[in-house]
Amino acid sequence: MRIDVLSLFPSMFTGVFKQSIIGKAQERHLLDIEVTDFRAYSDDVKHHTVDDYPYGGGEGMLLKPQPIFAAMADLEQKQPGPKRVILLDPAGKKFDQSVAADLSASDHLVFICGHYEGYDERIRHLVTDEISLGDYVLTGGELGAMVVIDTTVRLLPGVLGNESSADNDSFSDGLLEHPQYTRPADFNGMQVPPVLTNGNHQLIAQWQEKESLRRTYLRRPDLLQKVTLTEQQQKLLAEVKTEEDAK
Repeated sequence: MRIDVLSLFPSMFTGVFKQSIIGKAQERHLLDIEVTDFRAYSDDVKHHTVDDYPYGGGEGMLLKPQPIFAAMADLEQKQPGPKRVILLDPAGKKFDQSVAADLSASDHLVFICGHYEGYDERIRHLVTDEISLGDYVLTGGELGAMVVIDTTVRLLPGVLGNESSADNDSFSDGLLEHPQYTRPADFNGMQVPPVLTNGNHQLIAQWQEKESLRRTYLRRPDLLQKVTLTEQQQKLLAEVKTEEDAK
């Protein structure tokens, strides 16, 4: 996969993209990322201005269309072919794991990171996807792009050391992930559930599924309205509700 980011603050990405899973994915040539400062494409040769006051008045400044259009034209010339062009915007589709999975199937993603008060509306003509992280406002699109990129990249084949890791993540099946433990089995009197140490993989899988349902029921019950539970899951959830009501 190739990812291009258009940003006024490319240095924000320097450390992030060289670390951890994203950095290793680039080292293994599973991912190619380039961040471009679109200020360099401003037709204002002297000041490299990229923003201006909005027509009709209003607070703040807007990103001008010219630098973005010029940067995209140059990118298309260097990297021709289909692209998903993503605008980080509060009006966009709310980002979740299913959106990340959809994006991970693409060969080339382009992120436009805005700043200031907003965008000139004509910039949206370049865009295929508008994404919002949630109902709050960030200073710019850079942090949002980092989140979307990180979530998407870890779903690419070969990026994670354990290919099944992403399949077991929270939200991968619409539910929260079950609790997990590692050694020691007893830490300050807090013990690992015995079922996890008995070696019975069938019982372990059942416990994990039940505890996934329990955590979702207790912390994000809204998610249960969005998934279709199997008969086994419905039975386990009924047990969870009985147990929790008895506490």
